[in-house]
Amino acid sequence: MSNFWDERFDSDEFIYGDRPNTFFAEQLQQIPSGRLLLPMEGEGRNAVFAAKLGWDVEAFDSSKVGIQKAKQLAGKKEVDFSYTHCRIEEFPFPKERYDVVAMVFAHLPPDIRPEVHQKIEQSIKPGGQLIVEFFHPDQLGRSSGGPKILDMLYSPELIQKDFPQIKFQHLNRVIEILKEGSHHQGEAILTRGTGVKVRN
Repeated sequence: MSNFWDERFDSDEFIYGDRPNTFFAEQLQQIPSGRLLLPMEGEGRNAVFAAKLGWDVEAFDSSKVGIQKAKQLAGKKEVDFSYTHCRIEEFPFPKERYDVVAMVFAHLPPDIRPEVHQKIEQSIKPGGQLIVEFFHPDQLGRSSGGPKILDMLYSPELIQKDFPQIKFQHLNRVIEILKEGSHHQGEAILTRGTGVKVRN
């Protein structure tokens, strides 16, 4: 999979743009800054935005090319953040470490998804927040972005099932016009939401 993303990111263009995901940016600006984890962060647009706001950002991705471009963007914006090269199955997910974890189009195959999502949930501090934006199953067949495999598209019901300790303030199927670089353009059907990890 890393070879796929290395090839996709291997251009001067930031294929999803160099500005943050709109929903992520709106939500993050409402939360006091702390420690943020961004899984599968790609070219770094969300990490750079968060670091600019004063967040202590940790990110990881399997693509060396994506990480290199993210570091170039960070240098241009005069910010820094921790970026680890690894596959999502290899990331340690320290327990109760993060104030916020944001999954922005971080789609996983079904054989690893439940276990990884459980580890992500465990890595959030009690009272910490989860921000999610994924492509919905109804997105299948549209050209505006997302995996071309139904099992890698997520409904609100699936996300709620995978994150039982998260009390979602909202978790909805929405229709949005994406304007994120050349690879996310046009009307898209998304699952998006935010929630707080319930204290034990």
